[in-house]
Amino acid sequence: MSAVGTVRALVRACHPEPTAAVTAVSAALAASVGRGVAGTVATAAAVLAGQLSVGWMNDYLDRDRDVRSGRGDKPVATGVLDPAVLRAATAVAAVAVVPLSLLSGLFAGSLHLLAVVSAWAYNLRLKATALSVLPYAASFGLLPAFITAGLPGRPVVGWLVAAGALLGAGAHFANVLPDIEDDLRTGVRGLPHRLGPGRSRVAAAVLLVAASVVLAVGPPGPPGVLGVGAVAVAVVCGCGAALLGRRPGSRAAFLGVLVVAAVDVALLLASGASVR
Repeated sequence: MSAVGTVRALVRACHPEPTAAVTAVSAALAASVGRGVAGTVATAAAVLAGQLSVGWMNDYLDRDRDVRSGRGDKPVATGVLDPAVLRAATAVAAVAVVPLSLLSGLFAGSLHLLAVVSAWAYNLRLKATALSVLPYAASFGLLPAFITAGLPGRPVVGWLVAAGALLGAGAHFANVLPDIEDDLRTGVRGLPHRLGPGRSRVAAAVLLVAASVVLAVGPPGPPGVLGVGAVAVAVVCGCGAALLGRRPGSRAAFLGVLVVAAVDVALLLASGASVR
């Protein structure tokens, strides 16, 4: 395969949508809390390396399962990408995330490295256990802590950590919903699989709405119009996702929780200024 083809396959294997989304939101939050240009770039570089290592590791470890599931969107499963190349890319990203994280300082960088290690633990072991939600909660909770700890005084804002953890836990349940049947056929039994699609839809909605509430009431002072309106939208969409998603083949649940997640991200970025 040509070098260009290999790069394209690596991009497809890194879970490009969540990788880009988490990196972009992290950079935007860093800018909103006052990390400055250098701090924002350092944040983006560290988060991108961490996300690449997690995404590539996931596809490498799941390569046999993806073949059995007939996953045409997975480059290794379709034979487009050599597993050895993917393994090497994972190692490079895993090594690079250490110095890139430490650009934000020893304390902040250590928090990000803990977040990445937590995500690796999900890939390596916890994905198929009843504890599958814990790495998501830990990693997403540590991410805003990493960003704010890079500020002078190294503040860690409790309500931001709580909101990130709730957002991450909700994202776990939402992320599993579209593939839950394929996962069960190949032996993956994380917490959402054990609860089943119905209860997982409810869990995703409740966790994401809870994140909205924390983001609305967490900053100093009474909640503003944006916060109250965002919580109202989150509650309506969350309830709609839980109720309408019961219909066979309906994507209402997945789409509903995506809307709530988008509301949470907007609130997260808007609340960043209160950290300064």
